[in-house]
Amino acid sequence: MIYQSFAELYDELFDPAMYDQWLDFVAERVQPQSGAVLDLACGSGRLGVLLAEQGYDVSGLDLSEEMLALAAEHAEEANVTMPLMAGNMLDLSEIETYQTITCFADSFCYLPDLAAVTKAFREVHDHLAVGGKFLFDVITPHQTDDVYPGYMYNYVDDTRAFVWTSYGIEDEAHAAEHELAFFTLDHETGQYRKVTELHHERTYELTDYQTALADAGLTLQRVSADFGEHEVAADTTRWFFEVTREA
Repeated sequence: MIYQSFAELYDELFDPAMYDQWLDFVAERVQPQSGAVLDLACGSGRLGVLLAEQGYDVSGLDLSEEMLALAAEHAEEANVTMPLMAGNMLDLSEIETYQTITCFADSFCYLPDLAAVTKAFREVHDHLAVGGKFLFDVITPHQTDDVYPGYMYNYVDDTRAFVWTSYGIEDEAHAAEHELAFFTLDHETGQYRKVTELHHERTYELTDYQTALADAGLTLQRVSADFGEHEVAADTTRWFFEVTREA
């Protein structure tokens, strides 16, 4: 499948250091013995595997069957148990309750609007145990408005090339589009095959996220920058949220 190739390449080229930083962010706030963890929008399962290796009882949920297949492979390679579920974060009615829910890599920014983000937060509330923790991140308006427009990243090796180009969107506040193009060498023909995807992200003002969490019945404990290491500043590119369910 073409998307399977895309998913594998995307997984291989994603900066592995970020997974270690997300792991540290979770580990500093949740102990392995605290209870079951759900990694929402788990993707290829890299973070979930790291958590499982540290003794966490972690499950993963993602919309993409292709990413879940990669997550299953990574769990098997690491010899860890990590139940995986296909599902949409806008409807978690089929899953159980968890003591901790995580959602990283600005996954909420791929939802279409703030109403959808609020609905996703309500789903989290309904499947988070009372007293449980909800940890997530999103990109900031500074990232979409100042950093992404005109951003480009290129990667080339002997058999592959990856081109990532980002654009701002004039008629949509705090939104960006990412054009991802992978070129892979077909050894039989000697020609390169191109696979492309267009990703759309949108974020909101910090007060919008605070309101959405409150509307969902969740309690915001702290917002920080740099994986929880620093306070939020004007040039912060990613916000990290520590949230609880009090009732």
